[in-house]
Amino acid sequence: MADPTLHEWAGGDAAFRRLIDAFYDRVEADDLLGPLFPGGVSEPHRAHVTTWWIEVFGGAAGYTEQRGGYETMLAHHRDLGLTSDQRFRFASLMSLAADDAGLPSDPEFRAAFVGYVEWGTRLALANSQPGAELVEHAPVPRWGWGVAPPYQP
Repeated sequence: MADPTLHEWAGGDAAFRRLIDAFYDRVEADDLLGPLFPGGVSEPHRAHVTTWWIEVFGGAAGYTEQRGGYETMLAHHRDLGLTSDQRFRFASLMSLAADDAGLPSDPEFRAAFVGYVEWGTRLALANSQPGAELVEHAPVPRWGWGVAPPYQP
């Protein structure tokens, strides 16, 4: 029996939409990240980011098929000049949003989830710096369980 994808384990598309909405609700109220979204986080932005996370965690490849994949995500972060404090706040709020959204709390899922958040935010930070040497073309990552597959008694 194959392990479920992280997408399946989390509860599918609806779970990731709850996550992204919970996250951006926190971002809009945050003094460090809120200014990155003057006027709030739009519905199209929330939908696009949800599509990215669904694909990354093993769901449908909608971001690649509908939005242009990695290159599009890279373009959204290019030259933003994100700070280390903003990266850390993003990761912290995303972890809290996972609780808000009712994502699974088992340590195996959360380790994989936080692993992606840390990896992705560190890439976004590096890629956002003016003059950064960027990897221009890459596939959308497909995140898995890593070293700890789901515990199934």
